[in-house]
Amino acid sequence: MTTMTDTSLREFKMPDVGEGLTEAEILKWYVQPGDTVTDGQIVCEVETAKAAVELPIPYDGVVRSLHFPEGTTVDVGTSIIAVDVSGGAAPVPAEEAAPAKPAAEPRPAEPAPAKPQGRKPVLVGYGVAESSTKRRPRKGVPPVAAPVEDTLYGATALQPVQGELNGHGPHGATAPRPLAKPPVRKLAKDLGVDLTTVTPSGPDGIITREDVHAAVAPPKTPEPAVTAPAAPVAPAVAPAPVVSYDGARETRVPVKGVRKATAAAMVGSAFTAPHVTEFVTVDVTRTVKLVEELKQDKDMQGLRVNPLLLIAKALLVAIKRNPDINASWDEAAQEIVVKHYVNLGIAAATPRGLIVPNIKDAHAKTLPQLAESLGELVSTAKEGRTSPAAMQGGTVTITNVGVFGIDTGTPILNPGESAILAVGAIKPQPWVHKGKVKPRQVTTLALSFDHRLVDGELGSKVLADVAAILEQPKRLITWA
Repeated sequence: MTTMTDTSLREFKMPDVGEGLTEAEILKWYVQPGDTVTDGQIVCEVETAKAAVELPIPYDGVVRSLHFPEGTTVDVGTSIIAVDVSGGAAPVPAEEAAPAKPAAEPRPAEPAPAKPQGRKPVLVGYGVAESSTKRRPRKGVPPVAAPVEDTLYGATALQPVQGELNGHGPHGATAPRPLAKPPVRKLAKDLGVDLTTVTPSGPDGIITREDVHAAVAPPKTPEPAVTAPAAPVAPAVAPAPVVSYDGARETRVPVKGVRKATAAAMVGSAFTAPHVTEFVTVDVTRTVKLVEELKQDKDMQGLRVNPLLLIAKALLVAIKRNPDINASWDEAAQEIVVKHYVNLGIAAATPRGLIVPNIKDAHAKTLPQLAESLGELVSTAKEGRTSPAAMQGGTVTITNVGVFGIDTGTPILNPGESAILAVGAIKPQPWVHKGKVKPRQVTTLALSFDHRLVDGELGSKVLADVAAILEQPKRLITWA
């Protein structure tokens, strides 16, 4: 592979926008080849395993090429866009024509394949090669033909020449190595699928995950052949019903980004921390009335005031009274780490999946400040703009399943935390109040906790305190 000699071209690589992330999906490009960009301009939006993030370009110049289309998952450190910083409006190159040395000695009577110079060829899903190091060829396999650069995203397509091959036929016949990204090749290997037998549906003949899954779908059951025995022929047996697996009957959704990270985190939490969940049903009529009064308070004007605000405040007071609940388990050191601050996580359902941003130092905030922080957290999550930093360092979480009309649930701990409070729907129910059955506003709370560091007594005290405050919200003053 030839080395890039154009010193005016700058390659912008996919950064690690979180802590230890290894890949990100390109959601949207805001620029196209030929556009002029300035230092700090947002050029694309990517989705990591934690959030959607906009990426600014650190150069002034003209976009030469976009290396990957929208929807592509790219490894951190892989170049995603090339910018010409020479100052001139450089045209978008279609294909560099200058020939290079042959990749290898050609077979007799065949022309030697040439490599394009200038930009390094890019394979979709593989990124840009950083040096001229050659990949060691497989034994007995003819040399690879040079790919032809695609002018749209800098992608390449292999021509039907004797490129990298999968195998040889009985008379030396060979077939090109099918195009697929490394994750797709691994999936095929895990499922035992030969990629040479898979029909590609992706751009430029690339095999996708859906193609691999389709290749392992149960084949239609053939009608059994009926042979004529020596005895009289028996009636033909009706064939077994054929099950259809076409696209009209099922949809496959790739697990990636936030959903992939959530799934891994929940599995790790569920099978690492021994969960215990306790429940309490409580009359919150006075809390509901206080919410309505706070909405009219001049100090709360323009703020997000709802029952969740007072539930969050009640949990913070309960943690203050029972600080050992706000802790984590250090497996390596075999220690319980008690936190003297509360970063209050609020589970939020977004189109990209469930995320849990947290309010930093929520324990030190006044009620108006807490309301303001809750409003910003919810708005940012709905817009898909939650930063990775906002989802790190949580100590305890609230999940409000009541917004979906659900009474309660058994929530799974957010990794690294020891407790999570689930809040059910607030509904009018018959309730014994002052010796009489009356309609009251009632909800059910559920507290899950890590039984390695939170015993039944501590968990029960915390849940009982939250319930007592919501039943008599004046305790927010007397217990605070």
